[in-house]
Amino acid sequence: MMLSYGASTSSFLLPHTVTFCTYNSQSHHPTTTHGGESHPVVTRRTLSLLATATATVTAAAFSVPILFCDSSVHCSESAAAAATPQFSELPESGGVKALDLRIGDGDSPVNGDQVAIHYYGRLAAKQGWRFDSTYDHKDETGEPLPFIFTVGSGKVISGIEAAVRSMKVGGIRRVVIPPSEGYQNMSQEPIPPDFFDRQRLFTTIFNPTRLANGEGSTLGILIFDIELVNVKHL
Repeated sequence: MMLSYGASTSSFLLPHTVTFCTYNSQSHHPTTTHGGESHPVVTRRTLSLLATATATVTAAAFSVPILFCDSSVHCSESAAAAATPQFSELPESGGVKALDLRIGDGDSPVNGDQVAIHYYGRLAAKQGWRFDSTYDHKDETGEPLPFIFTVGSGKVISGIEAAVRSMKVGGIRRVVIPPSEGYQNMSQEPIPPDFFDRQRLFTTIFNPTRLANGEGSTLGILIFDIELVNVKHL
């Protein structure tokens, strides 16, 4: 599945062109079908994301893995006929914009609930650099570990909490988080476990010279793909 969008700080739109992936059992590689012809796609399921920012943000290209389209199954062709998706601002979120990639059918969390999420976190100021992903955090069996936190605890950046509050278990949402709802200090979670990734992230967001030059409104823009895995009512 290939989606692309042009983004600014005020609007986030996805064009109508949507290519759904199928699986070629003979070649053992996923393919796309366009105009009656099959074309190979990257074997690791990817989503091309093209973001065009304002004059103070460099145009960036993002390659975001699809969490919900397995190459061994056929993605639903009926979704191709859907209306052009559009980012919308989440109510009372401080400007967080969201696009639901899959609507869940489970519970939604409330304050005090413990939630488990998978995510891909990217930094717009570094041309979509992926600074962290729960799929890189593995247990002793090699299985990816979700990120677990308590809603309303204040330990997680507010943009993620705002995104998760209105999701349902099983849902996947892409969110664009403005700096005011992103990292305000270096102790807020999720914190990249790799020292160099953590250093690169925070030295970019909290760069004193660039902040003094008036770039604070763009340095900390974050892009997260979030999958709500579980909600535990405590």
